[in-house]
Amino acid sequence: QVQLVESGGGSVQAGESLRLSCEVSGHTSSSFCMAWFRQRPGKEREKVVSLGTNGLTNAADSVKGRFTVSRDNAKNTLSLQMNSLRPEDTAMYYCAAGPLMNWCPWPPTSYVYWGQGTQVTVSS
Repeated sequence: QVQLVESGGGSVQAGESLRLSCEVSGHTSSSFCMAWFRQRPGKEREKVVSLGTNGLTNAADSVKGRFTVSRDNAKNTLSLQMNSLRPEDTAMYYCAAGPLMNWCPWPPTSYVYWGQGTQVTVSS
């Protein structure tokens, strides 16, 4: 059984950084498309960034140049480095895993496994 557990959320000021981690158990993370999603208050869940075959990534325009996704195969973890945080980045952040492909899909429905989420709050 695949389980995903996020950590690293918190409250920061605008311009600061946070690093989220997603620990994967029950299977090798490199066998999946891995992604970070977020859900802001009153909004639908949206993909932030994903990591597919051979390290191919795609990211939402709103986070390009600020957020970086990486995978540690030895630790079977996925990380999200978030720099230059903005108040609009405030959301619950979720780690997700789905069928492996070059370019990971955008819809949340394409992902099979989900973590419980970690809250990120950015104040101005």
